[in-house]
Amino acid sequence: MAHLRSRRRLALAVPVVLSLTASLGFLPSVASAAPAAGTVARAADGPNLAYVVNTRTDHRTIESVRREIVRNGGTVVAGYDRIGVIVAHSANPDFGARMRAVRGVDSAGATRTAPLSAAGTTEEGAAQVLSRAERTRLAASAAAGEEPLEADQWDLRAIGADRAARINPGSPNVTVGVIDTGVDDTHPDIAPNFSASQSANCVSGKADTTYGAWRPADADHYHGTHVAGEIAAARNGIGVAGVAPGVKVASITVAQPDSTSLFYPESVVCAFVFAADHGIEITNNSYYVDPWLYNCMDDPDQRAIVDAVNRAQLYAQRKGTLNVASAGNSNDDLDADAIVDDSSPDDSTAHTRTVDPHECFDVPTQLPGVVTVSAVGVKGAKSYYSSYGRGVVDVAGPGGDKYQIPDTPSKNGRILSTLPNNQYGFLQGTSMASPHVAAVAALLKSAHPHATPAELQALLKAQADNPGCPTEPYDGDGDGVVDATCAGGKRVNGFYGFGVVNALRAVK
Repeated sequence: MAHLRSRRRLALAVPVVLSLTASLGFLPSVASAAPAAGTVARAADGPNLAYVVNTRTDHRTIESVRREIVRNGGTVVAGYDRIGVIVAHSANPDFGARMRAVRGVDSAGATRTAPLSAAGTTEEGAAQVLSRAERTRLAASAAAGEEPLEADQWDLRAIGADRAARINPGSPNVTVGVIDTGVDDTHPDIAPNFSASQSANCVSGKADTTYGAWRPADADHYHGTHVAGEIAAARNGIGVAGVAPGVKVASITVAQPDSTSLFYPESVVCAFVFAADHGIEITNNSYYVDPWLYNCMDDPDQRAIVDAVNRAQLYAQRKGTLNVASAGNSNDDLDADAIVDDSSPDDSTAHTRTVDPHECFDVPTQLPGVVTVSAVGVKGAKSYYSSYGRGVVDVAGPGGDKYQIPDTPSKNGRILSTLPNNQYGFLQGTSMASPHVAAVAALLKSAHPHATPAELQALLKAQADNPGCPTEPYDGDGDGVVDATCAGGKRVNGFYGFGVVNALRAVK
């Protein structure tokens, strides 16, 4: 799972938001005329790819564009008329260009560079699974009132979540939607708080609500189950505890079921719309949308991806959903003048390119209104892998750091949580930081049920603890080389945004 991770962004990142909003606000059709009458495209001249076609939202335009999709060798897979996004498949190599020339189309492009076949998450390294013997040993060290494995959950104590649970564990009327690789809702720590009625599989770009469709394809798709446990593992005397053990979690599966686990745009569009339409108050997004780490607005395919996903997440915001996302594990300065991207596209042959993060966007974390989250370790310092950026990162959360060692039984600086098949394990990444923030947002929503997404975001910032920029040069891995530079002051800065979230303050 090369692309799972923890993301970022919010209203504070004004330069990026304004740039993105301006770019998206004037997405024109490439041309005003449709292809000449009678030119029906062949549908077998090239690889069969998926596309997003973004249009005006009036009924007449949408129906006209649907007809043009078919006439140009495409098949409509799903349509989200309220946001003007149509998901289509086509083997016509000219399909994208032809659709961009159709009247009423704002943008259109391929969502992948490889043919359709039988993701991108943000954890750093593979899961370290606890053996049965280790679980038994750890349970013996649990203090009275703790979960059996809680002694190794330094992250709960770091943000006061253990004490917060005694005051207010969160409301069952609040649901966090885990947009991810799927959640094993049969896990005994997740089952008590799982909401099946708000769960679905969106891999195809169209929601499948068949019972169990939201579960991971196999045990290797463990990322979403780990995230769900961090948010809402029940305090039931079985294993670990979540930051908000009284709220509900739902699973919206978007990862391809094969070994790539890629998160394609059409799946994510489906997920945001489904979350919004099913009353999910908060979504967690510990990934970037494949196949591009950064989507550049001067490329028509990447521009269409940004447009489609942004329409969907803005729709969710308008319906009352707060979207929280991880900042990424590349140790990139997201406010830099230039970033080297050598991993895109990740579904075919990558090539090295230099991008401007103010014009080439990490999606969904750099989209307007999305809460962007960086990661810290047990010492409260930025995790060595975490991306950062002044005006981009909103808040930080515990994501783990193998170089910051806690005084716990396992001496493991990563985050312990649930895994499929009744397992537990350690992971680190901004993927792990984002669910801590989503869970604190759920506690805030429990205390302030009428708060809007913007108000929840302001509350997240207000209750955060900001350690300020480090006084010494930052050397995250201890090799004597300066790895990153923090810009800003004590109130807000590039490493932590407004600070590390605090669950205890949230419930008080």
